Amino acid sequence: MCGIVGYVGSLEAADYVLDGLRRLEYRGYDSAGIAAIEDGKMQVRRRKGKLLELARALKEEPLQSESAIGHTRWATHGRPSDENAHPHLVDDVVVVHNGIIENFLELKAEMIESGRVFQSETDTELISHVIALSKAESLEERVREGLSRVKGAYAIAVMSENEPDKIVVAKNASPLILGELETGGMLASDIPALLPYTRDVIIMEEGEMAIIDPSGIRMMSMAGEPIERKSRRIEWSPVMAEKAGHKHFMHKEIFEQPRALGDTLRGRINDDASDVVLDAELLLRATQCSRIMLTACGTSWHSCLVGRMALEEMARIGCEVELASELRYRHPLLDENTLVIAVSQSGETADTLAAIREAKRLGAPVLSIVNVLDSSIARESDFVLYTHAGPEIGVASTKAFLTQVAVLLLFAVGLGRKKGLHKDRAADVLKELRTVPLLIEQILKQEQEILAVAHKMVSAHSSLYLGRGYGFPVALEGALKLKEISYQHAEGYAAGEMKHGPIALIEKGVPIVAICPQGSLYDKVVSNIQEVRAREGFVIAIASNGDEHIRSVADEVLYVPASEGLLVPLLATIPLQLLAYHVADLRGTDIDQPRNLAKSVTVE
Repeated sequence: MCGIVGYVGSLEAADYVLDGLRRLEYRGYDSAGIAAIEDGKMQVRRRKGKLLELARALKEEPLQSESAIGHTRWATHGRPSDENAHPHLVDDVVVVHNGIIENFLELKAEMIESGRVFQSETDTELISHVIALSKAESLEERVREGLSRVKGAYAIAVMSENEPDKIVVAKNASPLILGELETGGMLASDIPALLPYTRDVIIMEEGEMAIIDPSGIRMMSMAGEPIERKSRRIEWSPVMAEKAGHKHFMHKEIFEQPRALGDTLRGRINDDASDVVLDAELLLRATQCSRIMLTACGTSWHSCLVGRMALEEMARIGCEVELASELRYRHPLLDENTLVIAVSQSGETADTLAAIREAKRLGAPVLSIVNVLDSSIARESDFVLYTHAGPEIGVASTKAFLTQVAVLLLFAVGLGRKKGLHKDRAADVLKELRTVPLLIEQILKQEQEILAVAHKMVSAHSSLYLGRGYGFPVALEGALKLKEISYQHAEGYAAGEMKHGPIALIEKGVPIVAICPQGSLYDKVVSNIQEVRAREGFVIAIASNGDEHIRSVADEVLYVPASEGLLVPLLATIPLQLLAYHVADLRGTDIDQPRNLAKSVTVE
């Protein structure tokens, strides 16, 4: 989730671009760079680290130009470094890019074989090469021809020394916003970069291109057909704009989950959805192991619980889940036959890092599932699967959890296929998994109903979250979210264990959140709800669309689309995130920075 900015006009372009990048630094802070055409020659300034490093470089070596593009990076391909920083210059063409190119390795190998030399590890440099190779006359035609070879998600801005007063942009599955100024035209990944200069913006749609030059902005389809598009007026304050109009980063990140999940899945499911596309060496090594141990802390530990059930169901391999903070202290039985899977959003969690070091000391191969490229856990693991969730600013994890679960499901299906899982069963899961981003969008439209339920929970002293099977980790995660940001006590429990203690806490009005989608355990969860109702608890059910029976036993029902059992956590978690958010908002707590918590726990 990188940030890109561009300007063409009569003023100092580098100043506009640098200011825009400052307003987008929340989108990525691994590196930053600017390209500008000065005296007919392309000039590039790139620096690893936060934007401050680029600003220092520009102070030492200023750029004077009336056109420029810039980038702030959240690394996906290639570690954070000066060489991997954008923009990428190849021949006369320079490119900045936000997105993921799926056929990157295939095209790169083809180009290396033909004699092209690559200077970085990024997928973006590939885009520079395919455009530079085009013999078309205009820059927009070269961009169009180059992108015809590319599969994946992209928002790009392109400049050429041969046409110094022009920027060409194109969009597919990554955001891109245009703004017309009195002094020229601008582009950016997000609205905040444009707000100081214009409130009238054009939000580009899929498969569109545009040319920005001194005459203004011209839009067209990828086929070159002109497009007429009216601008829309944005009334956000600059602070609101950073959050895309949302009150809190957490709220924004909840609503980013369809996009984040799409990025996680992109390029990892084959065309007929009968198998996954993952590291062949990883899958081979996993098949050589007789057991799997998953380890993590906090929300990531909950994703591991989902992963265990999926791996046992899909791959028929024995799995354990261990808290990373406990693993290294209990003399674990680990060796070369146990695959250790470590899960962490930041890749810097101290306990998880210590756990994988102990695992490696004992000879176990380690697979890490992390969000941050080149993080410590990623570097010290034998294999890595990145979640591609993008930066998560809110301390309480939302999209990181969802994408971790998705990666674990992909790995479970992939390992299952290597161990004999029938392709039809794999296809049942993978085809439905592809639809989940759209299903989540449907759930998010129910926010007002969820807010109404939050009003009924806001004064509660304690809540109990219940689930069975795949609903149990969801119950744990839902309770954790409520605790983290509202400061209300909540506990997640396996529903069948309620009568072994927690039922003593139930009295009139106590909120009970029950995860009860349709499936083999539905009747058992409903039976547990009846036990709660007999003690006058206030029941909030998370149920499958079309389930009218549940209304007879629950006080409130929040519906999610019916789904394959493995996918329940991806859907049922969404209303619980919003429920926790709205309870916290009604209570007036600091949602993005809850007391006593930190985003990345880097000390024991």
